[in-house]
Amino acid sequence: MKIAVIGTGYVGLVTGTCLAETGNNVICVDIVEEKVNKMKAGQLPIYEPGLDVLFHRNIAQGRLSFTTNLAEGIKEAQIIFMALPTPPGGDGAADLSYILGAAKDISKLITEYKVIVNKSTVPVGTADKVAAVFKEHTSVEVDVVSNPEFLREGVAVDDFMKPDRVVIGTRSEKAMKLMGELYAPYVRQGNPIYFMDERSSELTKYAANSFLATKITFMNEIANLCEIVGADVDMVRKGIGSDDRIGKRFLFPGIGYGGSCFPKDVQALEKAAVEHDYDFKILKSVMEVNEKQKTVLTDKVLKYYKGDIKGKKFALWGLAFKPETDDIREAPALYIIKDLIEAGAEVVAFDPEAIENVRVLLGDKIKYASDQYEALEGADALLIATEWSVFRNPDFEKMEEVLKNKVVFDGRNLFDLQKMVDLGYYYNSIGRKIIS
Repeated sequence: MKIAVIGTGYVGLVTGTCLAETGNNVICVDIVEEKVNKMKAGQLPIYEPGLDVLFHRNIAQGRLSFTTNLAEGIKEAQIIFMALPTPPGGDGAADLSYILGAAKDISKLITEYKVIVNKSTVPVGTADKVAAVFKEHTSVEVDVVSNPEFLREGVAVDDFMKPDRVVIGTRSEKAMKLMGELYAPYVRQGNPIYFMDERSSELTKYAANSFLATKITFMNEIANLCEIVGADVDMVRKGIGSDDRIGKRFLFPGIGYGGSCFPKDVQALEKAAVEHDYDFKILKSVMEVNEKQKTVLTDKVLKYYKGDIKGKKFALWGLAFKPETDDIREAPALYIIKDLIEAGAEVVAFDPEAIENVRVLLGDKIKYASDQYEALEGADALLIATEWSVFRNPDFEKMEEVLKNKVVFDGRNLFDLQKMVDLGYYYNSIGRKIIS
């Protein structure tokens, strides 16, 4: 098929590249000329494992191209994906201005039937709003479809190429047929395509992310309680995770969820509930707990140093909100840095992929190391904010040589408690015993 993807952010670029991989001709449209020129030259604007191989292959084979010209991008497209930002507004509601603006622009250019696909995460009722824009500005027939993405950063290529389910919201038989044909190569192993109405599809994405955020937050609350009563959260996690009604995933405690999806989606769903006069108490609690959890590591630091860390130097391992991405949106590390700097401390950070993004945001407010051990040189303590694999089995002897003190505050529970005791570290993690 001939496909246009409007927007080359994380979702748009993964979607366009993966659609090209199964033989479709895909044109990705973006208004940022510099970004488009770089992609034409084979430069990926994001870090996502495995994406580079597909990206370069499909450019070389002529199935994936880029343009800033919307008319050129959509002219021959049978299906137009809109993968545009929906940032939270001041009141927490999703801002639909990019999507509705693009819909208006597209409506003035089309001359034949198109399927318009909302790939962005959007509030319930957005498909109706987009359809109303087309009805107002063109007499050409279109079908507006909701097709939420369920991509996990770090494994997004696998998630797209081998989805555990595809959700398509449309009541049009014509659109169902086209979308079913488009996704058929991705579900050959028998995973389902769920066709439903547009509003149910839109709510499905918010419900999924909000449930997972709730699961993470519940486990963080359990971890906090474990520290108070003297239990070990790792044991509790294993004990409940073996129940197949609960499952093992999303039960690892830490320093709060971040990224581009969970924070804004939970907020947007709660806001939508308010707009319909529904008091969504669970989501309110989830947001409140997560906000507090972001500072739990710095609370531990301040308690250890009796409230005075002025002039202290801290090494920080991890800046991205999760491993295998360079995404720092709502990353807990940023909140930790803010607290430490405000208390008069110095921060030296290392992350395998996210340093440049943080440098753009923070400039010289912190120092940046070229590797994890350089960050430790002369540091009073190490803080761990992201569970990159490279941090899981460090050279503890080398750490001892460069750290000023053998003190570790671990927000991701990477190390074995007994091992840290044997090595002589003061080790403070999440929901486990404090040992030294």
